[in-house]
Amino acid sequence: MRLRSGLLIGLFGLVVVLLGGWYFTIAIALLTYIALLEFFRMAEFTGIKPATKTTLFSCLVIIVSSYLEAIGFLDREIYNSILPICGVGICTWLLLQPKSGTIADIAASIFGLFYLGFLPSYWIKLREIQSILSNSSDELLFLQSFSNSTGLYLTLISCLLIVASDIGSYFVGKSFGKRSLSPISPSKTIEGLIGGIICSISIATFFGFLLNWQYPFLIGILYGTLVSLMALVGDLIESMMKRDAKIKDSGTFLPGHGGILDRIDSYIFTPSVIFYVIIILKYLN
Repeated sequence: MRLRSGLLIGLFGLVVVLLGGWYFTIAIALLTYIALLEFFRMAEFTGIKPATKTTLFSCLVIIVSSYLEAIGFLDREIYNSILPICGVGICTWLLLQPKSGTIADIAASIFGLFYLGFLPSYWIKLREIQSILSNSSDELLFLQSFSNSTGLYLTLISCLLIVASDIGSYFVGKSFGKRSLSPISPSKTIEGLIGGIICSISIATFFGFLLNWQYPFLIGILYGTLVSLMALVGDLIESMMKRDAKIKDSGTFLPGHGGILDRIDSYIFTPSVIFYVIIILKYLN
């Protein structure tokens, strides 16, 4: 059952990434909607009462508007206003409740907006990055050979690097792990972390040569290391929240895998970092 669920998840991810556009946007919205429900469920186990419906709607607005902005349909200034407006709306909703919200209620709601609305929206920006960079005539370092497939390649490779990092850290940690990495997740080891980074770098460098990037070793090291570390941060953040809520899994949506949040935690912080590294490289080029 676990293997079957894993294969179905991987196949679903591959199909929506290849399709792109509204298919990819709707898939991101659906996954984050379920994951946000699981996050709020964890918060409620600790006595917090977040603004669930308002935050769910706000996250949907952010994700859809990210795609509209990426394809040039929505002005950037209007898009930039959506996050703060949604934050104000959430706080106002909590303020108007019969029983006033607490600091924890506000914090959990705003963090949910950021964690499962704003950050995942960068997968859409990364998938559509060729549109975002199209206004510049400058060739961007290692992306110059990608042409119109830039976003597709970067999205697929980033996902593959996360998987490679996860597999590498598991097997190296299981075989050679001795020193615990963090009390948040005792099963993770420093040796496993190193193994995951090496696997991620190896795959990134391979694609660097395959796609004729400039400086494939340098880009492979930077790309692979960043993805591996961001995947680890995402995993540890969710582990920290589950420990606080005193639960093993975020949910039961996926047989043998727990909840949706358990499956996508490593994918939450990665796209924003990769996206802005590329933007920085563009302006330094």
